[in-house]
Amino acid sequence: MSEQLQEKPIKENKMGVMPVKKLIITMSLPMMISMIVQALYNIVDSVFVSRLDADSLAMAALTLAFPIQSLMIAVGSGTGVGINAMLSTSLGEKRYDKSDSAANQGILLGFFSFIVFLLIGIFVVEPFFANRSSDAAVIAFGVPYLKIVTMMSFGLFMQMILERLLQSTGLTFYSMITQTTGAVINIILDPIMIFGYFEFPALGTAGAAYATVIGQSVAACLALIFNLTKNKEIHINIRKIISPDFSTIGRIYGVGLPSILMMSIGSVMSDFMNKILDAFSSTAVAVYGVYFRLQSFFFMPVFGLNNGIIPALAYNYGAKKRERIDEALRFGVILAVCIMTVGTIIFETIPGVLLDLFNAKAQVKAIGIPAMRIIALHFPFAAVAISLGTVFQAFSKSIYSLIISVCRQLVVLIPVAWALAYFTNNVGSVWFSFLVAEGVSCALSIFFFRVVYKQVVEPIRGSGS
Repeated sequence: MSEQLQEKPIKENKMGVMPVKKLIITMSLPMMISMIVQALYNIVDSVFVSRLDADSLAMAALTLAFPIQSLMIAVGSGTGVGINAMLSTSLGEKRYDKSDSAANQGILLGFFSFIVFLLIGIFVVEPFFANRSSDAAVIAFGVPYLKIVTMMSFGLFMQMILERLLQSTGLTFYSMITQTTGAVINIILDPIMIFGYFEFPALGTAGAAYATVIGQSVAACLALIFNLTKNKEIHINIRKIISPDFSTIGRIYGVGLPSILMMSIGSVMSDFMNKILDAFSSTAVAVYGVYFRLQSFFFMPVFGLNNGIIPALAYNYGAKKRERIDEALRFGVILAVCIMTVGTIIFETIPGVLLDLFNAKAQVKAIGIPAMRIIALHFPFAAVAISLGTVFQAFSKSIYSLIISVCRQLVVLIPVAWALAYFTNNVGSVWFSFLVAEGVSCALSIFFFRVVYKQVVEPIRGSGS
């Protein structure tokens, strides 16, 4: 008998037996909390950086850096989606050799991802900024920041992969601890390293980058410890990590690659949007960056909710329990819409207060207040689209997510934003492109959800609850 089969769980995983609403809450709540903390420390990063200059140039620099940071997150998160789907389905099918292989090969893929971005940091960052801004101050703020977060991204990728292993096996509480610990460390180090408190040299935006990578590295170490000591359903083995299993890698990327491409499209979209807005002013770019950080405070909890639902869906699909799948889907959509509706209300009622967090001057508020009120109208529609996307990821149909993302961001959002900018010559009109794009995304999500549900869920005869 293989080593992987020697320590089988004695009873079925809680994802197959716990009442569904309780399961979703217990699986998702720790991740939602950790995602809120993640969003908070991204906001705190920007709050401190916004105080480095009076003209929002440092914020503009971080906004220009965002597409490459977003690409890093896309690679790590998309790979995690593939690991999550394979691992959870294998556990549901009681194929413990396959779940162990997914875990070990996932760690190997995280290391290869780091190598790619190490090279990007060395060779790409400087020409990237030179091509996107002619302002020497913006380049001076942005290049050191982006070089550090790319060349020291090992902690980011290991954190994301190792936390996915905890989430996929239902140990979301430990995932919350690792993410929260990394976020708290970053928040503490930010002012110290940016402004030079306690005899520490003032490093500016480089200090924000160092605080980020240190927090990520500590979180990765903690996640590794939890997987080794608390996660009894997978077995991490260094020999299996350094021995590529191309069959497993193919299965991981078969699900994960569409997700990587889908999220990478967001990076391309941000880059194009920065160029459209930069034609108006660096202030418009800074406003876009502020909005993106603030909206994450509501989008990130919804993504955390999804991360808790995906393994539950995949497990119960493997276990052929249709009623549990249906209940999880209904409950997830309702929760997501409620969260995003709260976000819309806050953005509509107190946009000026939110902008004040970033030391916003009059010119920033003049652009930012109407922008936030316009864009926030699409939040509830986004909640529906994001929630239905869990089906595509859990049931290895990520190609539909890719199609929706391409249509939303490249086929609709950027062309509409460009057309509005060109024909109106008014930055305020550009924000309406988000509403148009999200309407298309929501309609496509509903259509493809019905297709996948009919193909995958309806044929399931078992209804164990």
